[in-house]
Amino acid sequence: MNLMMAGTPTARRHGRFSEPRVAIVHYWLVSMRGGERVLERLLGLFPGADVFTHVYDDSKMSERIRKAKVTTTWIDGLPFSKRFYQYYLPFMPMALEALDLSAYDLVISSESGPAKGVITSPHAQHLCYCHSPMRYLWDHYHLYRKDANPIARAAMPLIYHRMRQWDMSSSARVDTIAANSSFIRDRVRKYWRREAEVIHPPVETRLFTPSLDVDDHYLWVGQMVPYKRPDLVVEAFTRTGQPLLMVGDGGMLGKLRKMAGPNIRFVTRLGFNDLRQAYARARGLVFTAEEDFGIVPVEAMASGRPVLAYGRGGVLDSVIPGETGLFFDQQTVDSLAEGIARFERWLPEFDPRRAVAQSNLFAPEHFDARILSAVGQA
Repeated sequence: MNLMMAGTPTARRHGRFSEPRVAIVHYWLVSMRGGERVLERLLGLFPGADVFTHVYDDSKMSERIRKAKVTTTWIDGLPFSKRFYQYYLPFMPMALEALDLSAYDLVISSESGPAKGVITSPHAQHLCYCHSPMRYLWDHYHLYRKDANPIARAAMPLIYHRMRQWDMSSSARVDTIAANSSFIRDRVRKYWRREAEVIHPPVETRLFTPSLDVDDHYLWVGQMVPYKRPDLVVEAFTRTGQPLLMVGDGGMLGKLRKMAGPNIRFVTRLGFNDLRQAYARARGLVFTAEEDFGIVPVEAMASGRPVLAYGRGGVLDSVIPGETGLFFDQQTVDSLAEGIARFERWLPEFDPRRAVAQSNLFAPEHFDARILSAVGQA
């Protein structure tokens, strides 16, 4: 459906032919992470768009999001919803379907938690930008259930069974699906039985610059939570003795400090300028997670530095092995340690200019052009 063609009945009702009314549905707005950066960019493309979400904490949002008209579902009014919103997951499908989006010509759902299940006008176009099908319903279900408290563990089989049925059936309400990586495209195909176009998320690559001075230390950046596998890098570098700077905070931090050798330094938070410098001066970035896309490796390459990454997930779209970095095959200490040794042998061949050029393929203007093309406004 091309929104630049003669106006839809909804558009005619509102007298808007060249500027369709746009709604953006985002799962929840409680922190500024990768999904919220995508939302910011969408608001830049559609500055008059209205935002709908389950839970909204404006104190945690950027200025661009705060300037938008944000409407919440009734989940936001439930007790302690801004902190414990995930406990209300079983009610979110019903809350989404209660939203009245009949006045909108274009609906963009930003999906990682429930967002795509809204009911739109039959004349509206619905694009789902999928960060990931809800992983706690699908491939990560058994991990989440294992870590849940006893009450949640007992309730999850029944509740999540029904949620999976809704998740798959609601995917049929979407006209077009865009996945943020080839990895997520394959998840969409597996769990929703839908095809998706890959549109990588926008990365502000031009905010990062290479440095002429490079230090001996490696760098790890991220939340110190189990799926990011910070324990892997601590054990491997404690074994090899090479200098490592770890930037991040999270529930595993205390345990990691106790495990770490004297060659590993921890910093819980860096300001943006200090983070830019840390990227640019690192010997290389070590990336141990299986991520849906992974913005951190792109930022490292934009800083002119190579990446040693676990060779699964979205990083397969961004890092070119033998040119901008290398992969290690398994999430084990032995595999990472062997990868570090290969990385050291390969480093003299690395050209920082190649990494910068590769990172620029993920600059925001590429995201903008492909989103506009997907909704017929290119």
